[in-house]
Amino acid sequence: MDASILKTMKIKILGSGAGGGFPQWNCNCNNCKRIRSGEMNGKTRTQSSISVSSDNENWLLINASPDIRAQLEAFPAIQPKHGLRDTGIKAVLLMDSQIDHTTGLLMLREGKPLDIYCTEMVKQDLTTGFPVFNMLAHYCTVNHHPIPVDGSSFTIPALTDLRFYTRALKSKAPPYSPHRHDPHEGDNIGVVIEQISTGKKLFYSPGLGEIEEHAMTAMQTADCLLVDGTFWTEDEMIDQQLGKKTAAEMGHLPQSGHGGMIEILNKLPNARKILIHINNSNPILDEDSEPHRQLLQAGIELAYDGMEIDL
Repeated sequence: MDASILKTMKIKILGSGAGGGFPQWNCNCNNCKRIRSGEMNGKTRTQSSISVSSDNENWLLINASPDIRAQLEAFPAIQPKHGLRDTGIKAVLLMDSQIDHTTGLLMLREGKPLDIYCTEMVKQDLTTGFPVFNMLAHYCTVNHHPIPVDGSSFTIPALTDLRFYTRALKSKAPPYSPHRHDPHEGDNIGVVIEQISTGKKLFYSPGLGEIEEHAMTAMQTADCLLVDGTFWTEDEMIDQQLGKKTAAEMGHLPQSGHGGMIEILNKLPNARKILIHINNSNPILDEDSEPHRQLLQAGIELAYDGMEIDL
């Protein structure tokens, strides 16, 4: 039997929630109140991060959430095995420079030199407005590896059977970014991860505010889509009196309505479709709700902490 047939790309969902997780520590919205009291049929969630491997031993960490320590403790495959100080994390890929995707880097300061793959714009933010790289330099070496934003490919030495294609997506830089009101290519990316030996592909984008042509092209090539599930409606935060911005203003495409994520994903019948980065306000978190039923009817899954995906 061809050995490649036995190979799989493994994706572990470390955290599936949006910023603040679910329930959010200071939130008493309908969802948070009911999940705390046990009145909701649903799952709690930490802030979004995933890990990917082709051998179940060497792992790429994609985004480092503030919940990273608890997430790693819940994942034996990535824990120390070969010495007094060790980790299965061989590199870190950052999709953007947002707090909920980068603060966890500070928890990795006790480790060996950190090989971090990110765009030049993300590096700029993490050495100026939110100088995580500068802070880490006092504890460990940070090896920055710039990545392309035009869809061209690159590889990571410790992950020999994986190839990566990254592409800039329209987005806003964080409030602390020097170019907050002047968007640049590379503020946010989507990534296609291909297992070289099998050709299987994952498309990952936890922050997807608009389906640009190149994003749709990437999605059409993927066997599994792990995409933005932040909001159900465009005015969700406003309607629940949790904020003053629409989903679009926050850089997210809602699931419902004309041109929403459900409609988009319905055009991609051959891929496995999973939502991640789910905000605490989203009614799909209630597994007895009508929105949750609509997702399942459309063949769309919800990522949850600890979920494992094999491609």
